[in-house]
Amino acid sequence: MIHHTKFSWNKAKFYRLKSMFVDKRITMIKMKTREWYRQWFDSPFYHRLYFDRDEKDAMACIARLINFLQPVPGSRMLDVACGRGRHSQVLAKMGFDVIGFDLSPNNIAYAKQFEAENLSFYQHDMRYPFWINYFDHAFNLFTSFGYFATKREHDDSMRTISASLKPSGIFVIDYLNVHYAEDHLVHNEIKKVFETSYEIHRWDDESHFYKRIIITDPSLKTPEEHTERVAKFSLGDFTEMLSFQNMQVLDAFGDYNLQSYDVRKTPRMIIVAKKNF
Repeated sequence: MIHHTKFSWNKAKFYRLKSMFVDKRITMIKMKTREWYRQWFDSPFYHRLYFDRDEKDAMACIARLINFLQPVPGSRMLDVACGRGRHSQVLAKMGFDVIGFDLSPNNIAYAKQFEAENLSFYQHDMRYPFWINYFDHAFNLFTSFGYFATKREHDDSMRTISASLKPSGIFVIDYLNVHYAEDHLVHNEIKKVFETSYEIHRWDDESHFYKRIIITDPSLKTPEEHTERVAKFSLGDFTEMLSFQNMQVLDAFGDYNLQSYDVRKTPRMIIVAKKNF
């Protein structure tokens, strides 16, 4: 009887430990899925896929935005989710005092080689407060938003941006145009960048766009895989989010030439907003 009780206790302990292990693995998988961007944005294959694309258009867009905004010389600029700092560098070369931050340690380590008297980079998560009432302008470019799992996390990010701006400060966010993207979704694609091959599968549901990317490269023993998840935020959604953080939409453009935004016809949604007093 004693041996049977001991066996039962050990068996129960085993199943408890097994359950704890399974729960921990499920939690880790959920966290990896929720925060897919941490690993993907740190990958050199991410930059190889995206940052050579539309480079000239993106740089030209900065020049057009500055021409439209007419900031005072020497204005303080914040580049939110700056990546490797390509937009920050352009702004700094124009004579502005620029700070860029990004979640990815590798991105910031790379960007720091370009630091100058008027250009600095920091590793930082946009969901948490940054400098307060300091910047004249803030930029979030190239769909560097919409990745988080909850509305609260997106609201926290908007709060960080609003709080960083001085009263009457200007915020520019460059996002995909949801309705245009739905109408022009390419479901399957193979893209070659030098020796790297990207097998891309796209789909969507009511609230998000998804992109599964399978990477093969001579440097990889097995294919590397990532799945992007981006929220379907409309102009109305952004107007509400911005208003909640004391910012008002002033204008919206539909492409990098700053043509007027059209809900169906333009590929981008570039919003200009102003922080109220």
